[in-house]
Amino acid sequence: MSTAARTPRLTAVPRSEERVTPLELFFDLVFVLALTQCTALMADHPSWGGVGKGLLVLGLMWWSWVGYAWLTSVVNPEEGSVRFAIFAAMAAMLVVALCVPEAFGDSRMLFAVAYAGVRFGQIALFILASRDEPALRTSVTGLAGGTAVGCGLLVVGALFEDPNLQAAIWAVALALDMLEPFLFGSEGWKLHPGHFAERHGLIIIIALGESIVAIGVGAGHDVDAGVVAAAVLGIAVAGALWWLYFDIVALVAERRLNNAAVGREQNDIARDSFSYLHFPMVAGIVLLALGMKKTLGHVDEPLKTVPAAAMLGGTAVYLLAHVAFRWRNVHRFSTQRLAAAILLCALIPLATELDALLTLALLAVLLCALIVYETVHFADLRDRLRHQLDQGSSA
Repeated sequence: MSTAARTPRLTAVPRSEERVTPLELFFDLVFVLALTQCTALMADHPSWGGVGKGLLVLGLMWWSWVGYAWLTSVVNPEEGSVRFAIFAAMAAMLVVALCVPEAFGDSRMLFAVAYAGVRFGQIALFILASRDEPALRTSVTGLAGGTAVGCGLLVVGALFEDPNLQAAIWAVALALDMLEPFLFGSEGWKLHPGHFAERHGLIIIIALGESIVAIGVGAGHDVDAGVVAAAVLGIAVAGALWWLYFDIVALVAERRLNNAAVGREQNDIARDSFSYLHFPMVAGIVLLALGMKKTLGHVDEPLKTVPAAAMLGGTAVYLLAHVAFRWRNVHRFSTQRLAAAILLCALIPLATELDALLTLALLAVLLCALIVYETVHFADLRDRLRHQLDQGSSA
């Protein structure tokens, strides 16, 4: 037997099934902490600058998660050497999440270094997975260059004590990193469309779970009638956001991704509809969580301008992302969701005058009205699409 035959090789087993694995869900639990930490960062600094920094950190965390979503759509995370690498990435991601509250303070360098570890772990696994795939290896090489520039800028930004200068450099790093797949093409990437769509749907559920966590954190230990009412309304809002995404839009998007030609067309749709447009959805939910956290703290007082804008404006961002999501997938424009988003933004000044509980009630009523309108107005189309999708999934 030759030495080469006796030497164990690092392996990455290609993915052969569509379902999300338990290890991927386990990995996503760390992202739950990251979302919670981003909300806490903004809650501790409820200013426009604080919200901007929180969203910047969220963007960095999101893009690292996206990389692993693409990776595990190529390789099976529970086979070969990948399982151990995923655990290592979880540990590094946990360190990143723990650093979030002081990402613009004493923990900035540790955040940057740990984040680089998360990203380069993904690159290493992609290199392993592309061993026999020249096209994928070419794309991974380009990704490695963009990642190196982005992570290098994060480290450079962490050298400065001025948080505003640090934030500016980190914003440039994030922009360059996120633009890399768009600027350098997507021909070489591979994915399993059903898995990819399901993975992003689950991350929406995780983000909605963070909004529910925010209710509990905001309520504290004093549970009175106002807190109970706010909690019920908060669940109604979270349920409405779930309905608006999962009732039909996500199903149609998954079918569109499945039906796209394998290669550039399918990869472009995955990049635009899921990697890019799901970020404002998640960001909108995190902003809503910030508003609900502040609401539960003082249900009988008006929200300050920033939390009011976070609650209503964040929900508007979520709806606008749906408008763009639908247009990218089926080239249809959702006038009613655009109108609802505009109305929510227009209500922000009023929210600073009303009790926070009333603002939350207005939000719940508006979202429920939007759902009722769409359910009634598009009843035949909705019924036809859901039956077609059900038949397709059972075929």
